[in-house]
Amino acid sequence: MKRIFDIVIASMFFIAFSFPMLIIALLVKTTSKGPVLYCSDRVGKNNVIFKMPKFRTMRVDTPPVATHLLSDPHKYYTPLGSFIRRSSLDELPQLYSVLKGDMSFVGPRPALYNQDDLIELRTKKGIHNITPGLTGWAQINGRDELPIPVKVEFDEYYLKNRSFFLDLKILWMTVVKVVRREGVVH
Repeated sequence: MKRIFDIVIASMFFIAFSFPMLIIALLVKTTSKGPVLYCSDRVGKNNVIFKMPKFRTMRVDTPPVATHLLSDPHKYYTPLGSFIRRSSLDELPQLYSVLKGDMSFVGPRPALYNQDDLIELRTKKGIHNITPGLTGWAQINGRDELPIPVKVEFDEYYLKNRSFFLDLKILWMTVVKVVRREGVVH
């Protein structure tokens, strides 16, 4: 049932947001050098690596680490990157990942391939056995601001309490957090 929900909702959102995504793509392309999309290697279900697309918000010479690990992330943003990131518009291309099955709407956010500490903790707790999501329990409880062990505790809570209603609650709270621009490094 979750996969069917993901496909139906992602298809509707993909159609509804196709024009805004085209505008964002044009803005990214005309305001900075490099590709429109940034595809990062992410850890998916069963620790399988997949390519996760996002609208590029950083310059092409940015080190491949989580934004919060950069000493001064602001110096790496493209002219519109900070706005696109704060508004979470950079995440829209991930609808493709949901349609493809690499991601779900709700689940633990996929780790970067080089976040060994996060991957190891999730694997020990069995979290790696579920499909990562566009949003998750950890995202609505702190997002980028959470230390890794706390993030994994939230991921484990989700693993043990998964339900359609919890997913709906997480989706609703995600909308609230995005509108308020809470918990994102910018």
